[in-house]
Amino acid sequence: MKLNFSFNRRILFAICIFFVVSTFAFSKGIKLFGKVTDTDGEKVKKATVQLLDGSGSELDTDKTGGNGKYKFTKLEPGEYTLKASHDEKGAGQISVIIADGDKKKEIDITLQATSQAKLFSSQKSTRLPDISTAPEAVKSPSALGGSDESFVINELNFEIKKLTAEFKYISQELDDLKALSKMWINPLTIYSKEIILKNGSTVFGKIIYQDDKSLKVETLVGYLIIARDQIIRIIDNVITEDTQAYIPEQIRDSYTPPPMPKLAEPRYTSTNTSSRNYEKQFSANCVLVGNITEKKDSHGNIIFTGELKNIGGRRADFTKIDFVFRKNWSGGTKTLTTFIKGSYNTFESGIVSDASLLPGAVGSFELYVSSEFGTFIGYSTVVDWEEYQ
Repeated sequence: MKLNFSFNRRILFAICIFFVVSTFAFSKGIKLFGKVTDTDGEKVKKATVQLLDGSGSELDTDKTGGNGKYKFTKLEPGEYTLKASHDEKGAGQISVIIADGDKKKEIDITLQATSQAKLFSSQKSTRLPDISTAPEAVKSPSALGGSDESFVINELNFEIKKLTAEFKYISQELDDLKALSKMWINPLTIYSKEIILKNGSTVFGKIIYQDDKSLKVETLVGYLIIARDQIIRIIDNVITEDTQAYIPEQIRDSYTPPPMPKLAEPRYTSTNTSSRNYEKQFSANCVLVGNITEKKDSHGNIIFTGELKNIGGRRADFTKIDFVFRKNWSGGTKTLTTFIKGSYNTFESGIVSDASLLPGAVGSFELYVSSEFGTFIGYSTVVDWEEYQ
């Protein structure tokens, strides 16, 4: 009897051990598997799949193969999180609940390929899939981890705005520096007056005050007082645009300028100089009115403008003014001539001229000196005209 009781106890103990081991083996044998796809439904290979427990700690990691599948074995019942990421396809996340009666569970993960997903995957974090298409288990705020993602996005937006403001500020500073450097290289960008002095120097500035003895000039280095007897020339630098005569579009291609007429030899009222001097009170006499204005454009061309007046008693024809430029200190000169714009007159030869001045009339002139003319240190003027019947 004792032997049978001892044997029965052993059998009962073995059965209990079997049930305990079977229960433990059964609970450890739950398998979680599935596949990783992109938004087009294509399988994603070489994707990293992380298995996290309920507290967010990583339990295991797997890599998908060519079929895009992953698997985790020997899991206990509980709540898990699957995170999948790929460098090019993006990232995805889903929550999984394994019940006590489950032996295996299949969960598929869809990756969202967006710029934000790429950013999070590069930092070993993931982007959430679209809520509207995600399973019910993903729609809970705790599963999405929305607070962490929103914080990161807000921080990145703040950094972007900060960098944008710094970029605008640096661009403005660079523009100001360029403007200042341009001003020092070419003061004519802000000052139009170019004052040439007898000592060979040039002053760029703005005339604030002047009288018969001196000028007060505003320059880049401050205000200067310049004696008038030390000034050779004052040039007014302006940007000028070339004006051309309008030609109708219908004849623009076939238009050619008319030929210049040939002028007849002038016939003087008197045949000798002595008689002209004798009748001086009845002859024309053209003089310069006011000052000659000297302007320079952005290409270095100089324009001289002024007015002539006939204070004599007869009409002056083909009135002109000769500019004798002094090229250097050795005495080299060069002469340029321009005719005035006066009244029109038709001569007996049929030629029409607008360079005539009636007694008391005023005519303007303009002389264009190209930059190819070269530099000069000064000039003088000679007024000349002809007298016809």
